[in-house]
Amino acid sequence: MMEEKGSTYFVFLITLIAALGGFLFGFDMAVVSGIIEPLKSQYGLSSAAEGMFVSCALLGCIGGVAFSGYLSDKIGRRKVLFIAAVLFLISAIGFSISTDYAMLIFYRVLAGVAVGVASNVSPLYISEIAPSRNRGRLVVFYQLAITVGILAAYISNLFLQRYATANAGAGDGILHWLFVEDVWRGMFLVGVIPAGAFCLLLLIVPESPRWLVQYGRNEEALRILTKINGTETGQSELVSINEMASQKSGGIRELLRLPLSKLLTLAMILTALSQFSGINGVIFYGPTILKSAGIVTSDALFYQVILGVANVLFTFIAILKVDTWGRRPLYIYGSISAAVALTLTGVCFLMDITGWFMLATIILFLLFFAFSLGPLKFVISTEIFPTHIRGTALSICIMTMWVSDWVVNLLFPMMRDGLGIATTFFIFAFFCMLSFIYAKRKLFETKGKSLEEIEKAWNTETK
Repeated sequence: MMEEKGSTYFVFLITLIAALGGFLFGFDMAVVSGIIEPLKSQYGLSSAAEGMFVSCALLGCIGGVAFSGYLSDKIGRRKVLFIAAVLFLISAIGFSISTDYAMLIFYRVLAGVAVGVASNVSPLYISEIAPSRNRGRLVVFYQLAITVGILAAYISNLFLQRYATANAGAGDGILHWLFVEDVWRGMFLVGVIPAGAFCLLLLIVPESPRWLVQYGRNEEALRILTKINGTETGQSELVSINEMASQKSGGIRELLRLPLSKLLTLAMILTALSQFSGINGVIFYGPTILKSAGIVTSDALFYQVILGVANVLFTFIAILKVDTWGRRPLYIYGSISAAVALTLTGVCFLMDITGWFMLATIILFLLFFAFSLGPLKFVISTEIFPTHIRGTALSICIMTMWVSDWVVNLLFPMMRDGLGIATTFFIFAFFCMLSFIYAKRKLFETKGKSLEEIEKAWNTETK
């Protein structure tokens, strides 16, 4: 009994540490919302320069994803997570003391690389370390960490903005420069705290037992599996992992052959449709939308905090239900409900129904997204691929996410101004409906199965 409690605590602890990669992902992407305006003013950035600053992090993300999957398959999940932590730390310090635009761009790209690595390897590691009985909710902790990171960035920006306003013109020295005179520097420098904690805490995190088996380190793998599952289940897991590891073969070419090509198509389509739901448009353009809704938003950062809190709270539904209700029902009902919520939002704009009713429809969308389309793409993508190629496959899925994000971020302002905000929300609702239809037809259930059982099922189906 004591062993079971100990193993539960151990798994929960290392899940929280790995999920810090998600926290830093969310913090880094959201903190920019408080930086753009003061940076434009101080450096006199043109529209093109502003666009370069905002989008250059995405280039880093794509680069980070491109190498992290392959690298994690070669040198291990833990080492690559440590690389991400160091990059987060360097970029936070470097950005805060940059003195020209070129340096700002460099450190934003570096931060983007860290985000790309974390977005790929953190959920991958959690899925491989977690027991099958609660793997879904533990992977969802990664999505929760992203939402908490976004909220932390909003709160931090709001606090520092008010602090700088209250202390304007008073004081001197480096702290005054960082947190009052150029408060945007302090906004980014705050990221040193979680990045430093991530670096230190990774020192106590073990390597993925499934990766260890791939490289013949069975004794190390057994020690970790025993600590997670207990002696009997740990030994059984090791036998199963070894059985599937013996069937390993080759790289990207293998992903393009059946049955893996079907799995890759499934994961990529679900990931892309999740982002085309318009979640980033709602989160990052939230204040603009709320102004259109007729709600007073003189303090834009405050209203971002409201949306951030809602996003965090609603993610707990996925944590509580993903391993009891299952992935498929949550995805199906969440996507159709999100489509309805977005349609109602569009109708409100079309019929000029403003105020708190419209805000309620937006918050409803966040509710349905947070327990389905948001976290489940990570859960599904980390479960359905074999261990020896899981890192590479997940990197392709995460690359799909970032490219989809780029498309939405690029087109949202043009769609809003050209087609109208109502039509824009109807388009987002359409993609949620496509998610519902596709998931209903193609998505299979994986709750309660070990990663090896899922792999065996697919191998048997295609023989």
